[in-house]
Amino acid sequence: MEKTVLITGASRGIGAGIATAFAREGYHLILTCHRQESLLLELKSDLAQTYHISCDTFTGDLSDPSEIDRLFSQISSLDVLVNNVGISYIGLFTDMSIAHWHRIMDTNLTSAFLCSQHALSYMLPQKSGKIINITSAWGSVGASMEVAYSASKAGLNGLTKALAKELAPSNIQVNAIACGVMDTDMNHCFSREEMDSLIEEIPADRLGTPLEVGELAVQLATGNTYLTGQIIGLDGGWI
Repeated sequence: MEKTVLITGASRGIGAGIATAFAREGYHLILTCHRQESLLLELKSDLAQTYHISCDTFTGDLSDPSEIDRLFSQISSLDVLVNNVGISYIGLFTDMSIAHWHRIMDTNLTSAFLCSQHALSYMLPQKSGKIINITSAWGSVGASMEVAYSASKAGLNGLTKALAKELAPSNIQVNAIACGVMDTDMNHCFSREEMDSLIEEIPADRLGTPLEVGELAVQLATGNTYLTGQIIGLDGGWI
């Protein structure tokens, strides 16, 4: 039977790469974004034509419980949840407002909490399912000028490990992919010189790609059911 994957924050970057990887495997896709609906619909059209898969889309703020309710009211079955939606904030900790702090935490962490809770209403009765959280190397080691982002990803790492233990008896696996520096719009804020200097620190001598994240997500979704509670670094040997 066709399996269904929900991928949050899928309009571009890592989310689009994950969507592409699951489309290759014939999954029914449910893709979300907050505002960039035109990009999401373009991705839906491209993937449907290229891989002959079915795809539904949703536009809304996944840190809002009412929007989460609206999303899941449209879902009839679910096998895999990929909590990918995330935003960054670069700036001095002392300059950060409480509004920015809450926005980072709500988007990066609360959305994963809400989506995972709702996803379990499908996974627990069927005693199977995969939850894959997209985190960051900064969640393990922290980054100067990105305190809130680092804290949100560290929180997502903790959620992954704790929820995996809670759900293991129900044959539901929870893992995380801790991304290093990826070739996405989020990192295009850096100058060419800054990016070149960063690449010099990476043993693989290059940036990662969104599709590589997607391919690892597919491996976690289709692989060993004994693998759970792991934070898997995908960073070219950087951390």
